[in-house]
Parts: sequence; structure tokens; C-alpha cells
Amino acid sequence: MRLSLRLDGDCVRGFHVLLAQRLSVLADVELFVDARPAGGGIPRSAEALFQLETAIHGLPRDGLAKRVPRSALARYGPPPASVDLVVDLCGDVQPEGTRIWRVTYGGASGEAALLALILAGQTPLARVEENGAAIAAGRLGTEYGGIALASFQDMLARTASLIVAAMSGAATAVPVLPEPAQAGAPPPMPSATKLGVRAAKALARRIVQKIYHLCYNAPHWKVGWRQTKGRDLYDLRAHPASGWQVLPDDGSRFYADPFPILYQGQLTLFVEDYIHRLGKAIISAVPFGPAGPLGRPEPVLELPYHLSYPFVFERDGEVWMVPESCANGTVDLYRATAFPGGWVKEATLLADVVASDATLVEHGGSWWMFATVRDGEATVRDGAGAFSDTLHLWSAPDFRGPWTPHQNNPVLIDIASARPAGRMVKRGDQLLRPVQDCRRSYGAALGIARISHLDLIGMEQVVETILNPGALWNGRKLHTLNEAGGFEFIDGSAIAPRWKQRGGRY
Repeated sequence: MRLSLRLDGDCVRGFHVLLAQRLSVLADVELFVDARPAGGGIPRSAEALFQLETAIHGLPRDGLAKRVPRSALARYGPPPASVDLVVDLCGDVQPEGTRIWRVTYGGASGEAALLALILAGQTPLARVEENGAAIAAGRLGTEYGGIALASFQDMLARTASLIVAAMSGAATAVPVLPEPAQAGAPPPMPSATKLGVRAAKALARRIVQKIYHLCYNAPHWKVGWRQTKGRDLYDLRAHPASGWQVLPDDGSRFYADPFPILYQGQLTLFVEDYIHRLGKAIISAVPFGPAGPLGRPEPVLELPYHLSYPFVFERDGEVWMVPESCANGTVDLYRATAFPGGWVKEATLLADVVASDATLVEHGGSWWMFATVRDGEATVRDGAGAFSDTLHLWSAPDFRGPWTPHQNNPVLIDIASARPAGRMVKRGDQLLRPVQDCRRSYGAALGIARISHLDLIGMEQVVETILNPGALWNGRKLHTLNEAGGFEFIDGSAIAPRWKQRGGRY
């Protein structure tokens, strides 16, 4: 296939180089680049905002939004008179008997449309369209809301993922959410005056953040628990009227990602145990009795790198764990030799991958692994984009592997429902999946999705409920849901003044 990539030659960015590289290595693709000037890019005042954010937030100066010489794309050459497909990033290619894929954000083409949505605080719906019909689509996201440059770069990276996915028939749609979609035309690009005001606010906000971090440990999460008494959140689809108990911490650490397991008649809760002074987490565990925790969480697994999301399960009479270890670029399987401790590594299930919150389930005669992957190539080397908006699947005949990537990865690009939020549960013939809704910020809300289709051909889900923090759970976030032994657990954010710390164990 002779493929032409249409971009604005007056504003070549690192994103364009990355996209060209990914397209050029696809099988049977001969890539050309149409880099004629297009005009209508983002204004200079926005570039000035980027420079200020780079300085005040310490962002890398060589990110995907950085302008690079047009010569960085010289190896591809201009398109011939006839090509098979044009990928149009500018929205100015006229149909003349050639297939055209236009990339749009909220219905408009060009990087200015993407940036305008970011500055308006909206979640961009990106589409690769042919004759108005979506070939691939995704809700783009970031973990850096409020920082325009970081958000812009994350979403440019995911745009590259979306275009490559379109070439393979992946990421064809995003689920409809159980709340009204944003309506109306895409917002206009703010004026230079408004961008200047935003820059001043960004600087002020950074100063406030520094003061806040001097006074408080942040982020600081908390774990909530309750007895279900036969009705859990999957039934209620709302917070229980009785509210939640909180697993106490000493202020020098926080607990998050609660995973309970009932083993040999004892309920044990595993948590991410983050020590603020060390800047990384270990896995700890605490037994539960009828009235709640029996003591405080004690360390059971510590490694040189950050660990979280202790996905524990019982199989073959033993307890296994797949903790998140994306800081190591692996997904590893551990076995307990002296439950709840004595963890030994049994296998590396995936290597050279930045995968978040790997979640396993047995379904349809196979084992499935769900995880969000940071970049489109699923490798550490090329890591880019958000951690929470791109869902990949793997399947295996046994939980020990070997694991095979799904032919249509990424199966979903959606900041509102891609990232796992706990174990999947079966209710009758339905497979329900807790998901993170990160549109407002990382881990801001919790969704419950029903898997309507899952096999080697593809995966589809329907988001049925979105739960937010509120009067009955007053943290600012809500991002995990698990249950076992008649107890249910969630987590969310809390305020932890440094002057109230009672001293930690580390």
C-alpha cells in the first residue's frame, strides 16, 4: 500500500516523526509524507504557554510537541501522483478518487482543535474517519490534567496509537457512557489574552501546589470497607446508605488498591502500602474479622521498584498474585509459600511492557488478561502517552501462560473505561468489569461495565454505571472495587497533613 501522511510542513513536531516511524514499519506499507505548509496551526501565544509550563513544571524539552526540522521526515519523500490512502492530519485534502482518512477531534481537524478541547477542559473524542464514518475512535486522556503541554503531548501520542490501530482494524469504537455526552461545536481556540491569563494562573497554581506539598502528603489515598449484607455495589449501583469504614493509616504512608481474598476460612486484605518518605510502595496485608481489620497492614512483598494493585487469587489450592510492576517493565506472577507472605516469583508473564493494573479472568475456556498499556508499541523503549486510556488483551490456556496478545490490540482507547479497577465478577451469565473513569483526573470515578463480547475476534463492553465520590464517600477520588467473604472494599483520596503524622515504620 502506498500511504501518504498529510501534515503541516510549517509545524513539524516530534509527534509526526513518531507517527511516520510507526506507519513505515507496518507490513506492506510504503510511506510518503506530504509536508506542504497548511496554515491554521496553534497560535504563538499557545507556544509561549508551553514554554512557561516546561519551565515551571520541569517538563522534558524534547517531547512530542517539540518542533523539529522538516528534514527529520526527509527519508520518506513526497507522495507520487497516485497513492492508495491519504491520512490527513490537516483536514485540507480534497477527494479526487483517492481514499482519505481524516483525523478529527470533536469533529474538527488539526492540532488547534485538539488543544482547544484541552484548554476548555473537555475530553477529546478522536476519530479516524472515511467519508464521515469512523474507522477507529477513542476518548483521549492524560494523567496531567491542568498542564496543557503535558496533556497535548499525551494525546498526540495516543493519536499515533489510534491511527496505527485503524490500519489493523483495532479500536473501532468507544462505549456510550451513562450520562449525556458533550454537545455542540468544538470550542474555539482561546485568544492571546485568555492564554496569557491561563499562563499566569498556571504559575500561581504551581506556587500553591508547592506550598500544599510542603504542608501535606500528596497524593494520599485511603481504603474504605463495609459488610455487604448480601447487597454490593454491583447490585446497588450507588453508595450504600450506611457509608464506609476507613482503614486507618499513620499519615506517613497511605493504603490503596484493596484486594481481599478468603483463604482457608480467613479473610485477608492486600493493599498497596505507599511510604511517603521512600516515594514508592510495597505490598502489605491485614487479616479481617467480623468487626473489621485485626491490626494494621504488615509488609509481605517488597522489591527495589514500586509495586501496587496486588491482584490475588486462589487456584490449585494455592494463592497467587500479579502485582502491578510497570516501573520494572514486566507483569510477573508470584506464589505464596507462607500465606499471607512468603511470596516467590513463579514466572514473568509479560516482558518489556508498561502495563497498568493487569487483571486476569477465566472465561470461555481461556484465561484473559486485561491491562492498559502506555504506548502503541507496548514496549518500554517507546513509552509515551497516558497510562490509563489504552486497553490491551492477552489470552492463555493457563494463568501461568504462555500469553498471546490479542490480534486487535488495542481493543479500546477510552480514558473513561479502559483501565481496570478490580476483579471481574460473574453474575449469572454476565461478566461485569469495574473500570476507572479518568476523564476528570486519574482515578476520579468508578464505572461498572458489562462485557458483551469477548473472544479472539474482539472485545466489547457496555458501561452501565458510573459512581462518583459524594457525601457517603467524601474523598475526591474513587478508583477500585473488590469484594470477598461478605466484605466490600473501595479506595479514594484523602488529606494528610504532615504535622499530624504519627511516625511510620520505615
